[in-house]
Amino acid sequence: MLIRKLTAMAALVLLAGTALAQEAVIRKNLVERLPTLPKIDEVKQSAMAGLWEIRIGTEIRYTDAQGNYLIEGDLIDLRSKRNLTEERVNKLTAIDFASLPLKDAIVWKAGTGKRRIAVFADPNCGYCKRFERALLEMKDITVYTFVVPILGGDSPEKSRAIWCAKEQQNTWRNWMLEGTAPPKVAGACDDSAIERNNALIRKHRINGTPAIVFEDGQRVPGALTAEQLEKRLQTQAARS
Repeated sequence: MLIRKLTAMAALVLLAGTALAQEAVIRKNLVERLPTLPKIDEVKQSAMAGLWEIRIGTEIRYTDAQGNYLIEGDLIDLRSKRNLTEERVNKLTAIDFASLPLKDAIVWKAGTGKRRIAVFADPNCGYCKRFERALLEMKDITVYTFVVPILGGDSPEKSRAIWCAKEQQNTWRNWMLEGTAPPKVAGACDDSAIERNNALIRKHRINGTPAIVFEDGQRVPGALTAEQLEKRLQTQAARS
């Protein structure tokens, strides 16, 4: 029994050493052959024999064991009908909903509000306005909107005016849905939440708006229709 355990341990050590050596070869060859390739954060074997996963930030690419080829695209398991690349990216981009600083968000609730989402949005974002309209059709939902002025122009001024308004939620929705300009800021206002929101999207590498975060941590870039949002919320509820 002891000999078997020692043999198994030796085999594991050998495999680990082989994997590390192969990773070094892949890194070296890719860097030499593609000098403009961004920094590689991780190299690991994929679910497909002979195919290695290359992670650059939250982007996934694939290569062979010698770094001779670089493949961009999704890896699909046809037996289980699973998009393995999508699943991997979802894990990499997941955000712990409980860790979000909800005090820095504008809150809107419909019905019981038992279903929760967070949205990162810019006041000048057309797709954010489209998504805001879709939210009108939702029931029993609480929406936490983190205002992030990333589009330039007067986005910072609008964001500050909305955040500093007496009725933040109404001011936000009136602007996003009706185009009613927010009132000018009168007097002093603590708008530090906006800078914290900017830091938050940098931390999570959110580069566009809207970005929607669900309670299970999954996030979706871009606007969803009411039907798409409802489907995702129901799927999430079925899993929990």
